[in-house]
Amino acid sequence: MADNPLRFALIGAAGYVAPRHMRAIRDTGNTLVTALDKFDSVGIIDSYFPEASFFTEPERFDRHLDKLRRTAGGRIDYVSICSPNYLHDAHIRLALRNQAHAICEKPLVLNPWNVDALGEIEKESGKQIYTILQLRLHPAIAALKKKIENGPAGKVYDIDLSYITSRGRWYYISWKGNTEKSGGIATNIGVHFFDMLTWIFGETQESIVHLQRNDMVAGFLRLEKARVRWFLSINEQSLPEAVKRQNRKTYRSLTIEGEELEFSEGFTDLHTKSYRHILEGRGFGIEEARSSIATVHGIRNAVPAGLTGDYHPLIKR
Repeated sequence: MADNPLRFALIGAAGYVAPRHMRAIRDTGNTLVTALDKFDSVGIIDSYFPEASFFTEPERFDRHLDKLRRTAGGRIDYVSICSPNYLHDAHIRLALRNQAHAICEKPLVLNPWNVDALGEIEKESGKQIYTILQLRLHPAIAALKKKIENGPAGKVYDIDLSYITSRGRWYYISWKGNTEKSGGIATNIGVHFFDMLTWIFGETQESIVHLQRNDMVAGFLRLEKARVRWFLSINEQSLPEAVKRQNRKTYRSLTIEGEELEFSEGFTDLHTKSYRHILEGRGFGIEEARSSIATVHGIRNAVPAGLTGDYHPLIKR
């Protein structure tokens, strides 16, 4: 650990992604001082920061942060936010209110206008809001961006994006199955893909939704440099037969001009890379998150067009 480690708090310690944040805090030489989750099954903390204080009530956690802020050398430097999507906005505000920077999982917020509001609070507090857009740090994705930038001027690429990650019945009972809380499938499992695509191929110019269900959604995006047919699903029956025969539960595919981009590996340390970028002053802020938030908001509120136009072939399944 560094001689003067930065002091972190964590909201959402019992969640799926929280251990990646704990590891990133540890591997960057810093310390987790305190954590919050309404669920107390957080034994994973022992693997990283067993001395961290823990709260199950937000009010007491907020009070604790305020007390630390008023103690010499005790103030929290960063609050890492891994809570359910619909709470991100409130928890970012909690962080800035306690004079700490915020590091928030994607989606930063659910609605585009929330970005504007957070921008105002950021200016008032003098603290920064960062979001985790880890695909931008994936070596294969970074190489693709460079290739497109150096490619033929004016070329528009044809892309197919497919992502199927099987989920059981629990998903629909949890907050993730509630569109008002998660933002729906396109937001919950797809926002980082849409961020990646707009980062590389430019802003969304047209968006058509062909299929919108609680377990799958598909559509078409026209970007500045790409035409994208996309398909997202948590339904195991959506898996291609070849994938089912291999007894695999997840399928990820991105083809560009018919050529598969392989990026299934290289995910293990992307959160640590994200933290290093943030601590070096190169983190992704609220403006970097704006485009993907607007894209998934539009998808969520679109009226499905059905099987018309240029739709993804997996819809027929």
